[in-house]
Amino acid sequence: MADWRELYPFPSQFIELAGGVKMHFVETGANQDNSSTDRPTVLCVHGNPTWSFTYRRVLAELSSEARVVAVDHVGCGLSDKPQQYRYSLEQHIANLVQLIEQLDLRRVTLLVHDWGGAIGLGAGLRVLERIEGAVILNTAAFPPPYIPLRIAACRIPIFGNWAMRQLNLFALAALKMTLHRLPKLDPTVAAGLIAPYSNWANRVAIARFVQDIPGAPAEPTWQLLARIEEQLRRYGD
Repeated sequence: MADWRELYPFPSQFIELAGGVKMHFVETGANQDNSSTDRPTVLCVHGNPTWSFTYRRVLAELSSEARVVAVDHVGCGLSDKPQQYRYSLEQHIANLVQLIEQLDLRRVTLLVHDWGGAIGLGAGLRVLERIEGAVILNTAAFPPPYIPLRIAACRIPIFGNWAMRQLNLFALAALKMTLHRLPKLDPTVAAGLIAPYSNWANRVAIARFVQDIPGAPAEPTWQLLARIEEQLRRYGD
């Protein structure tokens, strides 16, 4: 089996967040002076349990047309994985806003998937002057009408956290739910997708993403999703 790193040949870059936490990203297609004012930008925002590796082909294939940036949320990919951290939708949105502003990304098309939809669109609403459009893949930015059974099982106290962090069941299950069911997902790609999630400590964000899914209006993340939904509706009008 080939090394997954051959599929992901992009130099790592980081921004530093509050508390010294480092957030990883990769980019292609930037001007030599790193300016984004002359070219459109594609900002790739992953969900759970993936990372910027998901967008490796986008990074390679669109680099001649745009500046392409793919980010790893804190706890994911090659970003720091602090064990004590506010792994919440609100925090992930704030982190992405900081990256957008610190890199001075402009003319941005958001490319979002899974939890990356709520994070990316939530961040985009806070820097609307920088956003030109969005490509939305299998995601939502509104309170969930229900929680699927497999996710509900992962939210069972003690058992769910153990299954996600000790057995890596959430990430392994995701490998079976790809669009490449036939033929089977390439083993090198599969290895790359789960490479950053090799042990209990490295799987902290996988579990915390699932635990942050709100089940009732009284929960803070439900209220945030409701505000995002309402803002998007007004913006669409």
